This record gives sequence, structure tokens and C-alpha cells, in this order.
Amino acid sequence: MQGVCVPILCVCTCVSVLLRSAVSQQHHTESDTYTECTDGYHWDPQTEHCKDINECETIPDACKGEMKCFNHYGGYLCLPRSASVIPAAETPIAPTEALNPCPMGYEPHRDSCVDVDECERDEHDCQPSQQCINTLGSFTCQCPDGYRKVGTECIDIDECRYRYCQHRCVNVPGSFACQCEPGFQLAGNNRSCVDVNECEMGAPCSQRCYNTYGTFLCRCEQGYELGPDGFTCKDIDECSYSSYQCQFQCVNEPGKFSCVCPEGYQLLGTRMCQDINECETGEHQCTDSQTCVNIHGRYQCVDNNRCQDPHVQVSDNLCVCPVNKPACRDAPFSIVHRYMSITSERSVPSDIFQIQATSVSAGAYNTFRIRSGDDNGDFYIRQINNISAMLVLARAVSGPREYTLDLEMVSVNPLLSYQGNYQTSSALRLSIYVGQYTF
Repeated sequence: MQGVCVPILCVCTCVSVLLRSAVSQQHHTESDTYTECTDGYHWDPQTEHCKDINECETIPDACKGEMKCFNHYGGYLCLPRSASVIPAAETPIAPTEALNPCPMGYEPHRDSCVDVDECERDEHDCQPSQQCINTLGSFTCQCPDGYRKVGTECIDIDECRYRYCQHRCVNVPGSFACQCEPGFQLAGNNRSCVDVNECEMGAPCSQRCYNTYGTFLCRCEQGYELGPDGFTCKDIDECSYSSYQCQFQCVNEPGKFSCVCPEGYQLLGTRMCQDINECETGEHQCTDSQTCVNIHGRYQCVDNNRCQDPHVQVSDNLCVCPVNKPACRDAPFSIVHRYMSITSERSVPSDIFQIQATSVSAGAYNTFRIRSGDDNGDFYIRQINNISAMLVLARAVSGPREYTLDLEMVSVNPLLSYQGNYQTSSALRLSIYVGQYTF
């Protein structure tokens, strides 16, 4: 077949023209053999082949008007003068070819032409990878899915050029595959990517897991902190942060801490320590002849009668020295027993105990002093007025420690000078217990 392009109204239209092959037939008679060619051809004795007749030269005015004559094998065409024909190379037809009155791709069958199945007869030129598909009068070579035909070859189609995938596309021969970024997975259409809930799929978080778009986050419970790997939670040692977490001692525990107090104390709230008053709770072992004295962190059992000769007991905690006893001349007339407790390392100077006279004679002048028990000068007396004074801690002291101070009030009354003894004294015997701790 030969294609002829005919420009009409500035549009190039391709027209297929069916050309007949020149076929020769040999006829035999008793006296001679002669050769006959089909219409449009004549016998050339030199080449002994049928040769095309150029009708444009042999037929006068073969085309009328503005039409131009174009010769072709076995006939001619009348086309506009602007048309052009690309002639095919002339192929001599051997006079021995059988006459086929049917178009190319067809063969005679009885009184009609039927299509030739080139695919079934293996009369095609398709590549092994191509599929031959028969058509009317011809055949086509079809490439497998994922390939396109370029010339006679099948070339792989790079589907990734068309952005079929949401994230990543991997081209493979004849097809493609979509891949998702970490934290995503392919959806049911095998092209889109959907977020993966790593927390439901066994994310390596040791405590809490929070899913986010494309990834996840690990978080820790209170009292823990996230390790360098971002997954493991390790306990926070709150006790190592500050020595002020607890008043006495901090004990680290998994995810938290607790405060403990020494023996004789109980926890007040969560961090402070409070002294247990064993005398009030009954957690002491004092006898009926003893008095329970609560001190910081413990208690002390003291005898009910602590009077020493020449003093005699006249009431609870009160001892009197009778004037008729010679030994009482230089001793305080009365001694009152008192008890108190202070903490260690108390800031100084610090007022710790006030002395108050219970009775004062008219015209008497009173002075206060530490009579005994302060060998190291840890205390001093600050007199407030004529009837009271303050015991002051002069130096910080540490416990456990015990002081027994005799605080004396000396009274001088000039109005009684006629009696020959116008000076008297009374004492307060103060037992001070210094606790072991600062609380």
C-alpha cells in the first residue's frame, strides 16, 4: 500500500491507495508460449518481467482542470497540483508469481476474499515479548502492560514520572511500586499513605506512648525522666537534687521519694518532722514515783522528790531550806525545779527561759544570776526589771546534752537591816535538755 497526502483547505489528509500487483500469466499453445500481464503493466522482453505503464505519458489529458496526474503501479491518480506523492521503489514481479486477486492480507476462498490470520500462521514479525493480534488485512504487535512500543521494540513505561504515588515511587520493569515514608503504610489503593499508630503496634516506649502524624513520642510518669534513647524512662533521684527536700532524711523510691524522721519524731505533712510527746501518748516507762518530761526526740523520767539536804520538799517541785538549820545560812531559801528542751545549733543569742519572782518584799531590790551549772559560759542572765530576768543562750550548742542550771534571785531589803540579815535568795533549778537534731 502507498500513502498519498492531499492538502485540502490547508489541512493535510492522508489517503491510502490500494495498488495492484503486476502479475504475469503464462499461456501455452501447441505451437508457442506467450506471457500476459495484468492491466496497467506490459511485458518487457529484456528483463522478462511485467513493467508498469506510465498512463500520465501515454494517455493525453489523463486529468482535467486543475488536477495533476500521478502515475503509480498499475494505474494513475488525479490529485490537486499542490499534492505530492512519495513513490515506493519499483519491485519487479517475477512472471512465476501466482495471481492473487485479493487485497494484501486477504486470500481467495471460493468466490470471495477472506482475511489471512498472520498470527496463527506465524507470518508476523512480532518480538518474542510481544503479542500478535490479528486485524482485517494485517496484524499488530502489542506490548505487555507497563510497556510502550517504540519502533519495533517494547520500552518500559516509567510510571513514576506521572506521580502515581503519594510518597515514593519505585519503577520496576513493566510496573511500579509505591512506598511510604517511615511512620506511614500503604492504603488499600496501594498508592496513598496513611499514618501508622505505632503505639498500637508495640512502640518501644517503656511507659507512655503518644501517636503523632508520621511518628510517635514516648513520655514518662511523674518521677521519671526520658533516657537518651528516647524510649526508656529512668527514675529521678529527687534526693540528689537538694538537701532541703526533707527536714531529716530523703529516701528515693521508684518514681517518687519519701521523707523519714528519726526515732522519737513523726512526719508532719510530707517533709517536716515533729517531736512525739511520749508523756502525752503514754509511750513512756516512767513509774508512779517519777514524772515524765518530754524532750526533743525522747523523754526523761525524773523523781518526784528531787530535794537534797538540807532542803526538804514542801510541794511538787518545791524545796525549802528551814531557817533553823545552820546549813541553810548560805543556801537559797527555796529551790523550784523546772525542765525544758531546746534544739541543737540554735541561733544565738537566743532567749530561752524567763525567770519571774512570785513574791517581792516592799523595798527589796532583786538581782538575778547563774549560781551554778554554766562552767563553759554557754548562758548569761539579762535582767528585765526588778522582778524578772531572761536566761539567754550565748553560744550554739549541740546535743544530745544536758545542763542543770541554778538560777538565783538575790533580794536585798535595807528596811530589814535592823534584823541583821537583810539579804535572802531563792533559786530555780532548771534542767535543760539539748536535742540531737535542729528540729
